[in-house]
Amino acid sequence: MLVSMNDILPRAKAEHWAVGLFNTVNLEMAKGVIEAAEEMRAPVIIGTAEILTPFASLEDLSSFLIPLARKATVPIVLHLDHGLTLDMVKKAIRLGFTSVMYDCSTDDYYSNMGKVRAVVRYAHERGISVEGELGHVGANAASAEHAGTDDNSIYTDPKQALEYATVTGVDALAVAIGTAHGAYKAKPKLDFDRLKVISSMVKTPLVLHGGSGLSDDDFKRTIANGISKVNIFTDINTAFADAANKMYKPGMGQTDIMPVVREAVKQATMTKMELFGCAGRY
Repeated sequence: MLVSMNDILPRAKAEHWAVGLFNTVNLEMAKGVIEAAEEMRAPVIIGTAEILTPFASLEDLSSFLIPLARKATVPIVLHLDHGLTLDMVKKAIRLGFTSVMYDCSTDDYYSNMGKVRAVVRYAHERGISVEGELGHVGANAASAEHAGTDDNSIYTDPKQALEYATVTGVDALAVAIGTAHGAYKAKPKLDFDRLKVISSMVKTPLVLHGGSGLSDDDFKRTIANGISKVNIFTDINTAFADAANKMYKPGMGQTDIMPVVREAVKQATMTKMELFGCAGRY
């Protein structure tokens, strides 16, 4: 069933588990994620980021993601991750995405807040949920998910987070606590105390970006301290490529590879769903 984040994140926050966002760039990745959600009886958020649209356009993705989501027997949110431009955000809404992130995190605080507030009004009139970001989650080297070159996070200020959530009316708030997009070169140092303070002050569901590569304990601690949505791309992206590489032999075609890579994505997704505590919720 196709839903918005407002249909699943408030419950996740109240019950102290998290929903995974798994970005996808083709049909086999999408099928793997949705098959995992069905088997695990878990809600899921699926979609793409603006930086990934050179690999698959919003038009192409929406043409198969929307029918797949509508056929599913578990809640599925179709989400634009890291929409960097207003045009892209509005295009996603026109195409049938049920949720959008308008990422103005590199703007100054008041510009970020004002621009996201305007998008929230526009989206809410159309029944679409909105995610904003305060603080800036950086990008590790070779990150495919997010534009940028630095691997440092500008940490989210708790008092600003409260004001930002209140003024903008966002349905989910991405916070910077030490993670970065892409594959980590060294173990990240997460500021769990900061997260705990933000969660105690802000009633809006909180989002963790840069989830791929964190330890199981990191995930458990962030969720215990208030994270309700976790973004994943690198883990399923590499699972897809690794599976294709390991099984390929000369003479094989893509139809030989498709079931294998789909299963690899499914298994990687199921592992995360179990870890996030969303398995068996539906």
